[in-house]
Amino acid sequence: MSDTVTIKNEEVIRWGIIGCGDVTEIKSGPAFNKVANSSLIAVMRRDGAKAKDYAERHNVPKWYDDAEKLINDPGINAIYVATPPGSHAEYAIAALKAGKPVYVEKPMSVNTDACLRMQATADATDGKLTVAHYRRALPMFLKIKELVHDGTIGDVRTVRLSMLQQDKSSIIANTATNWRVDPAVAGAGLFYDLAPHQLDIIIYFFGSPIEAYGVSANNANLYKAQDTVTGVMRFPNNILFNGQWCFTVSEVAQEDIVEIIGSKGKISFPVFGHTVTIRSGNNENVLTFQPPAHIQQPMIEKVVQYFLGKGENPCSAADAIESMSVMESFAYGNQK
Repeated sequence: MSDTVTIKNEEVIRWGIIGCGDVTEIKSGPAFNKVANSSLIAVMRRDGAKAKDYAERHNVPKWYDDAEKLINDPGINAIYVATPPGSHAEYAIAALKAGKPVYVEKPMSVNTDACLRMQATADATDGKLTVAHYRRALPMFLKIKELVHDGTIGDVRTVRLSMLQQDKSSIIANTATNWRVDPAVAGAGLFYDLAPHQLDIIIYFFGSPIEAYGVSANNANLYKAQDTVTGVMRFPNNILFNGQWCFTVSEVAQEDIVEIIGSKGKISFPVFGHTVTIRSGNNENVLTFQPPAHIQQPMIEKVVQYFLGKGENPCSAADAIESMSVMESFAYGNQK
């Protein structure tokens, strides 16, 4: 399916969601009915009662407890995969083989091999596959990219990222099963849950890293997955990145910050916040951004246009594989 062809000559994307859990309640689900040329037709959860409840609360016409039935529903022409990442590849590949484009949650999967299978299936079926790195579409991050590339802080020298959080901080999503810290379901724990947002946007700003490596540990032994990760990258133009993540620090040590340091100043911002501080010489400018009610809506707008053949892919499989590969190198000590 080329970028200039509509889906079966249709002009409306009729969505089915696989995995209508917490992430879809506000962040994404309602946006599918608020974007032009987009409609949410059906949702699926293995627990049929929960799928039915979601459908009723969100005025969705259909619900399923079987993913295959949703994928093969002739009234649906696009699939949003919002399950835990361990099953992303299975559902995305099935949907692509059924001839339906896919918007899949981040992280794209739990390892690069699974991501490559998804990409290969999209290529083999001439299908469309987009990954939900939605910060690429938010005004705050688009502004930061503009500031960096306009030379506001001169030539970029280094990038520092620090994500230090308590086990129960407001940034960390908590669910009854705590699947985010189960390596079999989610890979390298909370690092794989939160770092995709951070690393993808850094790569979006600076391009594909030339090299990346890191180390990880499980310091608090609260679960099987890693809770502490450090990593470094080298980008083109010798821009050096260093990052640290720990999810078991005390309240006083909590931090969410990225600093982009240039030859004439620096830009500071939280990835999970809404302010940007630009410092140059004695000048300081603080920009505050109002996030959309449904944080993924700007991205979903771009996805709909892409699926209809009216825009570019806002985050391709190849884009997402870049950050997945870096995460693996940080979490498992593989050098990129």
